[in-house]
Amino acid sequence: MKKLLTIAFLVGTILMTNAQSNNIESYRKVATKGYAEKEVTPDIIYLSISLKEFYMDGNMKKKVFIETLEKQLFDAATAIGVKKEDFTVQNIYSYNYQNKKKNNELLQSRQYRIKVTNLNGLHSMLDKVDPQGLESTSISGYDHTQKREIEKELKTAAVKDARINAEILAAADGGSVGKVLVINDNSNFNFGELVPTTRMFAKSAMMDGVAESNELTLDIRPIKLTCYIDGVFELK
Repeated sequence: MKKLLTIAFLVGTILMTNAQSNNIESYRKVATKGYAEKEVTPDIIYLSISLKEFYMDGNMKKKVFIETLEKQLFDAATAIGVKKEDFTVQNIYSYNYQNKKKNNELLQSRQYRIKVTNLNGLHSMLDKVDPQGLESTSISGYDHTQKREIEKELKTAAVKDARINAEILAAADGGSVGKVLVINDNSNFNFGELVPTTRMFAKSAMMDGVAESNELTLDIRPIKLTCYIDGVFELK
């Protein structure tokens, strides 16, 4: 009995699908494309920061451990609003330290990924980390707190644009446009694949015994988001 009900359900589904397809095919149609765009400045950035152990002034008895540097960075990050779960270790590795007394000495280095929403606090965050322990800094990704709302806005505008284009085509032939029959969304709003123009930044303290002062410079320019849809409308 269950097998008969299952077969009946499948047959009914197939017939209904075919009927809907036939109904759509029976319409006189006009196919158009819709487009919408908007410039958005990311308000979330993902920082990649590498810290490394070192000896103060080359004194082998004054080693600054990676745990000390990590605490400095963590405390500074949470002070500007970074959540604990948004501060993660991305990689752990070691590097050779040139030591006259010992050969092949390894010091630890760690890479962190930090989600930052308070962009104005970046200067103060890195200022609280010993500059000799900062190996490198870079931006690994972007995002936006209102991403879903922006996607909805652009998709709505793109569908409206497709209808306007369809009305233009229909009017050229003395017709008009009815209901939409098919909408295909071809848009992609992956912020991770969209890279705005940014001035890179870095902060390093000692090179050849000379102190350098490289202030953090961050200038994020807007990203242009685009939305494309294909629409098929009833032609009256």
